[in-house]
Amino acid sequence: MSRRLLLVAYPSLPVVETSEGGTEQAIWTLERELASRGWKTEVAACTGSTVNGALLAAREGAEALDDFEERKRKHAERVVAATLEREFAMVLDQSGNFFRHAERVRGYVLATLHLPRNRYPADAFEAVAANVYFNCVSESQRSTFRDLPRMLGVVGNGVAMERYPIGGRRSDYVLWMGSICPEKAPHLAIAAARKAGMPIVLAGHVYPFQWQNRYWEREVKPLIDGREVRWVELAGFGEKVKLMRAARGLLVSSKVPEVATLLTVEAMACGTPVIAFESSKLEEMVPKRTGFLVRGVEEMAEACGKLSEIRAQGCREFVRKEHSARSMADGYEAMIANLQEQERMEKRRR
Repeated sequence: MSRRLLLVAYPSLPVVETSEGGTEQAIWTLERELASRGWKTEVAACTGSTVNGALLAAREGAEALDDFEERKRKHAERVVAATLEREFAMVLDQSGNFFRHAERVRGYVLATLHLPRNRYPADAFEAVAANVYFNCVSESQRSTFRDLPRMLGVVGNGVAMERYPIGGRRSDYVLWMGSICPEKAPHLAIAAARKAGMPIVLAGHVYPFQWQNRYWEREVKPLIDGREVRWVELAGFGEKVKLMRAARGLLVSSKVPEVATLLTVEAMACGTPVIAFESSKLEEMVPKRTGFLVRGVEEMAEACGKLSEIRAQGCREFVRKEHSARSMADGYEAMIANLQEQERMEKRRR
């Protein structure tokens, strides 16, 4: 059996060590861990990605920005061509789109679903090729895909533990981190921190979308005073980890269900507990020993006063067991072995 794997990324965001996107972080971490286990890896991603194995670039040189649908089509064509030229043990589709081209691929495609079901096109799972198998990143997400054929199970996204050191002096602030948008509701995290009498640091980006800018200008920016409510536009991975290590806790004020959020894993890897709204559906990601699930601003404020009850080592141990690079790669290797055994049995029956 081949020891070569092809990981397919989203065609527009680079897969680098400092990736901000959760999916890109997961791909970078997974490919690095699999390569350390002796797999020969290739990654189909956009120019500028830095990977352990070979890079199959989605765009070449200084190619002008093109239509996004056309870019996805070109990306898929490059991946299909690679699978016909070289034998892969598996194509690991992390892009959420390539599996729709799998009928032209030789061998199996394992497609990881990173998004809530309602974020996929209505026809995304119609006429899925017989060589496509799926996995989800959380049990709550899988519960919405029960009708999907050939669902192998759940492999949670993981982090490289050594990149998230624990220890050091804790500051007095709680932390909110992410992109500024209404569904992430940072204004609610600010309200909870104020009720708890604790300073809060907001860290992230305001992206150049009109609806996000309106929300920022009306609901968030007026609350920032530079003392009790501070704003930090993240400059890189190192700064993110520094903020997490120093925070008393991470507040997740999302008003919509999350499939899984890598930020909670990163915070807990640093020994920082998490307080999240129950509406975020993060029950798996925030067990009782690592934080609190709450039903609104009042309960979030109350939980801020209980953060000292959570052990930093308990948070880190949970990540090590459930969401480390090792546990993620173990999960994928088990699924690959399962499909390889199925392929051997099918060949013997012919």
